[in-house]
Amino acid sequence: MNRYESNFYTFKFQTLRKSQTTICNFHNQYSNFHAAAPEEKLIIDGGKKLSGHVTISGSKNSSLALLAATLCCCNGVSKFQNVPVSLSDIQKMILVLQSLGARVEYHRINGEMFVETDGVVSTEPDHGAVSEIRGGFFVLGPLLARFGEAVVALPGGCDIGARPVDLYVRGLRALGAMVEIIYVLWSRNGKVYAECGRGRRLKGGSFHLDYPSVGATNTLLMASTLAHGVTALSNVAQEPEVNDLSKFLIKCGAEIEGAGTSNLLIRGKDKLYGCDEHVIIPDRIEAGTFAIAAAISRSCFSISPVIPAHLTSLLQKLKAAGCRITQTAHDAIQVSGICEENGIDRFKGTGIHIQTGPYPEFPTDLQPQMLAFLTTCNGQSVVQETVFEDRMRHVRELQKMGARVQVSGNTALVFGGRVNILELALIPLLGFGKINSPRHSGI
Repeated sequence: MNRYESNFYTFKFQTLRKSQTTICNFHNQYSNFHAAAPEEKLIIDGGKKLSGHVTISGSKNSSLALLAATLCCCNGVSKFQNVPVSLSDIQKMILVLQSLGARVEYHRINGEMFVETDGVVSTEPDHGAVSEIRGGFFVLGPLLARFGEAVVALPGGCDIGARPVDLYVRGLRALGAMVEIIYVLWSRNGKVYAECGRGRRLKGGSFHLDYPSVGATNTLLMASTLAHGVTALSNVAQEPEVNDLSKFLIKCGAEIEGAGTSNLLIRGKDKLYGCDEHVIIPDRIEAGTFAIAAAISRSCFSISPVIPAHLTSLLQKLKAAGCRITQTAHDAIQVSGICEENGIDRFKGTGIHIQTGPYPEFPTDLQPQMLAFLTTCNGQSVVQETVFEDRMRHVRELQKMGARVQVSGNTALVFGGRVNILELALIPLLGFGKINSPRHSGI
């Protein structure tokens, strides 16, 4: 959800006895974990109950957009709290900003970060850094809006299918920009060249997104805050990360109406200023992954901080499958996959139907984890992937463990049962295959 740089977690559990309390320490090592080389492996000693509490990090996807948004600010320092600074995507985004002339300071332990973009002089970020992460492409909108021009490499990121940038390009053109993509011969690599032309400033306009792309919404939202006049964006993404970006921009002086809805109205400003403090929202994909970990291991533990409303679609499905979800505080939940009778674990789970989609529907970034859980449940389950067209490669690895799953196109039919221990290929949970689908352009 990649954040996970492959959406893989390494858990180190230590059971400590203190006053008859069992504490479970989750050691999250995905910060330095890339798609594993052939000689690297994760060796998991399973079959044990998990218990205790896990602390959720700040949202990686939100952080990437917020760091790009600092380029809209021409005066002052922006301070962020709860940044997952140890993630390689965040480190690469820092390199993108620094390559433009921004000053970035951070503390790894508490996730505090300070960003000053007053000294930005370049409008072309480092090609290598941008081409490795999807979020690096977000700088296109702020650079174009603030400086009147930008040259940005086509984005990289996890390999989960085609995510073309046509929505970005058409949206910026609707704001008066001249945008061209020049590809390297015989390659998918290339750069986007954009400029405002006369007046060196974008102009307010209206644009309807064919698909509620998070990336395109973020880019056009940031660009519109510095455009001359009023901009109306419709069918925009409603993900919590987009709303978090809107709140930050408003703190910087932007005027935005409709945050959190499918329609945004932005009145452009001449300048935006650094934000005194912004606390990044908890990562809902990380929280969801741990919730599924409790279910699949038939365990019970608590998770915080979370925003339960951001997890509604997942928690409803876990409940339907037989798990117990308890909100223990305004920002904490307890997830239980335990159902014992006379000391014997009787929980078998129930087959359910899942269909991924844009927020508030079931998140595609949790589909592989949830499908793995459903292989351990009784009955049949159906999993439909509607966001990316080739995101079922993980099924082959589950089948090696004895999972009974049939795949037809983007739909998996899961026959619940027990899986076996086997050596598996490490496939990033976020990334499978390549596609060419205008239906999902700009995701």
